[in-house]
Amino acid sequence: MTRKHGKKYLDALKKIDATRLYEPREAIALVKETSYTRFDSTVEVHLRLGIDPRHADQTIRSTVVLPHGTGKQVRVLVFAQGDAAQAARDVGANFVGADELIAQIDRENFFDFDIAIATPDMMGKVGRIGRKLGPRGLMPNPRSGTIVTPDALARTIVEVRGGRVEFRNDRTGLLHVGVAKVSFSEAQIYENITALMDAVKAVRPAAAKGSYVRSVTFTSTMAPAVRVDPATAQTMGGAA
Repeated sequence: MTRKHGKKYLDALKKIDATRLYEPREAIALVKETSYTRFDSTVEVHLRLGIDPRHADQTIRSTVVLPHGTGKQVRVLVFAQGDAAQAARDVGANFVGADELIAQIDRENFFDFDIAIATPDMMGKVGRIGRKLGPRGLMPNPRSGTIVTPDALARTIVEVRGGRVEFRNDRTGLLHVGVAKVSFSEAQIYENITALMDAVKAVRPAAAKGSYVRSVTFTSTMAPAVRVDPATAQTMGGAA
C-alpha cells in the first residue's frame, strides 16, 4: 500500500535533492529548513552498518553523552535501597525504591518512566519483572550502563538526565538515534552528531568486515530524510 503524504511533506521534499549525498553541515541545515511540525521535532540519525546482527559478536549496544543533551525531559527510575537510594533522590531521580517499586511495576503495570537504573544488589529482585521491562527496553543492563555501583549511581543519573542516550542496532543492522531538537542551533546539532559518530566508531565489532558505516541519513520527526555522505560523516569527529 502506497503511503500518501500531505502538502507540507511534499513541499519539504522538493527542497531535497534525492540524487545527492550531502555534507553533514548542509544536511543539518536542510533538516532544520524542512521541519514543518508545530511542535519542536526531534532530529534523528539513521545509520546502516556493515554488521551481521544474527551473530552476537556483531551486535552494537552502547551509550553516548551528547554535549548539548537531547532537549527531552528524561524520567529516571532507580532500583536501590539504603544510602544508594538516598543518593539517587538527592540528584533528582524521578522514582526511587526497592521491593515496593518492583511490586508496583508488576501489579499495576507502572511504566511512567524513560529509563531504569539499578544497583547490582537489586538485580536478583528486578529480574523477576524482566518479562515486563525487557520488551519495553527498560531492563537494566551492564552494556547500556544502567547497572551501576552505588558510588557511580549519582553520576550516572546526572548523565542520563543531561543527555546520555543508549543506541543499539535493530534486527536489520540499522541504528536509529534521536540526537537533538530542531530548535537547537546548527552547531549544537553538529556537535551532538559528532559525539554519536565517535561513539559508534569506538564500538565497531572486530568481526565486522568491509565498510562499517554504509549509509547515513539525517531527518526530523515526520519530515523527509536527507542522505549524507558516509565517508564525510565518519570523519566528523576525527579519523575514520
